[in-house]
Amino acid sequence: MDYARRGFTLVEILIVVVILGILAAVVVPRFANATSEASEKATFHELQKVRRVIDVYRVRNSDSLPTIEEGNGTWGSLLNNQYLKTAPVNAWVGQPNGGVIVFGEGPDEAYQTEHGWIYDPATGRIWAGGFDGNDEPHPKN
Repeated sequence: MDYARRGFTLVEILIVVVILGILAAVVVPRFANATSEASEKATFHELQKVRRVIDVYRVRNSDSLPTIEEGNGTWGSLLNNQYLKTAPVNAWVGQPNGGVIVFGEGPDEAYQTEHGWIYDPATGRIWAGGFDGNDEPHPKN
């Protein structure tokens, strides 16, 4: 019996390790980019959903604005009703503050992690935290 050729040589193992390293270097950055893109898109869709819900509320309630309070997920008359089943979360800002609502008159000027939503109680307009006035995300620092 020939036992000299039953295993892998050191060169063969090194070639496999180098190939795996190259594949990892190509694939890992794509996954990191996909995660960031997914949180951006999820936040944009949540924002559009909340805007539609506020519009529907106004139509059904003689142009009255919903009672939304500042704080963590306090969507008032919109939540657990016929408008929203769960509180929207801003994935771009992330946890723990992705559900926090603050009052304001316009969008954020830069990326921040203090609140997920900005609501103007005088006009009923809403913006996603960390997004600009064109609903584009500010770059994360």
